[in-house]
Amino acid sequence: MLSRLTELIWSDWIWFPEGHGWADLEDRDGKVFPKPRDLWATIPIALCFLVIRQIFERTVASPLASLLGVSDKKRVFAPPNPVLEAHFCSTSKHPTQSSLESLSKQTGCSVRQVQRWFRRRRNQDRPNKFKKFQEASWRFTFYLLAFFAGLAVLIDKPWFHDMKLMWEDFPKMPLLPSQYWYYMIELGFYTSLLFSVASDVKRKDFKEQIIHHVATIVLITFSWVVNYIRGGTLIMLVHDASDYLMESAKMFNYAGWRKTCNIIFTVFAAVFFVTRLIILPFWIIYTTWVYPLTLYPPFFGFYFFNGLMFVLQALHVFWAGLILRMVIKFLPGNDIVEDERSDKEETESEDEDDEHEQREKSKNGHVQNGHTVLNNNHRKTD
Repeated sequence: MLSRLTELIWSDWIWFPEGHGWADLEDRDGKVFPKPRDLWATIPIALCFLVIRQIFERTVASPLASLLGVSDKKRVFAPPNPVLEAHFCSTSKHPTQSSLESLSKQTGCSVRQVQRWFRRRRNQDRPNKFKKFQEASWRFTFYLLAFFAGLAVLIDKPWFHDMKLMWEDFPKMPLLPSQYWYYMIELGFYTSLLFSVASDVKRKDFKEQIIHHVATIVLITFSWVVNYIRGGTLIMLVHDASDYLMESAKMFNYAGWRKTCNIIFTVFAAVFFVTRLIILPFWIIYTTWVYPLTLYPPFFGFYFFNGLMFVLQALHVFWAGLILRMVIKFLPGNDIVEDERSDKEETESEDEDDEHEQREKSKNGHVQNGHTVLNNNHRKTD
């Protein structure tokens, strides 16, 4: 039963146009073709990236952050309070008004004090600029090297200049050594991002990022298995073309270099819109969705590949909206570009207003439920 199901899943007619099949990808006459087993190499490559990243962040990113003047403002820690901590961890980090009033009665503190405690507690969990800078510098380095490596791999290929040639003699197109390493390194990197997603800075588009990473990994894997490699390399190059610009803009943003950040971000926005909203849909997706129908009747693999392409394109439209919002924000030239995907640290502007009240309660030895009042003897930390 299982063997029959496996045989059905990997049937030639599902993944290849009529008249072609897996037999076309068998090595012959000195020509090498991609094999599914080759993809196992991406696991050790991904693990190597994780190790290299740790070394890079400590030996390169950290000194660079100091050199550019990246610094974090001091944060006020929320004082220990088991009642509020339990609500924060198990119920909600953003309590409703009714919850605030209930917690106020339980702790003997004012609603405003409870609000302040939750604000400080949320700020404690937010990553600092230093960590954000380290992550951005790592991705910047990879995307920059990957883009120019991909350009070197593709610049002399005929299908780079005439994308219709990506289907020439499909699927009997031999694998080049440069294509092999380009694929393995790119797939290994995206796999490492998926491995590290739990510890990386979580942004507002966290779910979209996960979908993007998974769709990219599946797309690269599938294009390798069925020898859509020419199209796959073009897709990877288009993505890398703007990513390193975005990461460099973030780096200067965290360093507080306003003009440099805005200039780089403007260039990034232009490249993003050209590559992701013009070249990808109207050139590459056209060549993978419309043009093949003039050569072959549609088949499942054709729909599967292009379905993943449409998922990526939908994400690009979503991010284009965020980018447009950021561009509009700094058009007057009055502010620095803010990453719309990042949570902004909540201000402590109201804290000073209640200092007198807290000092008075402290003098009177005010203690509630065995716990000191929220702002008594608070400490600051970097």
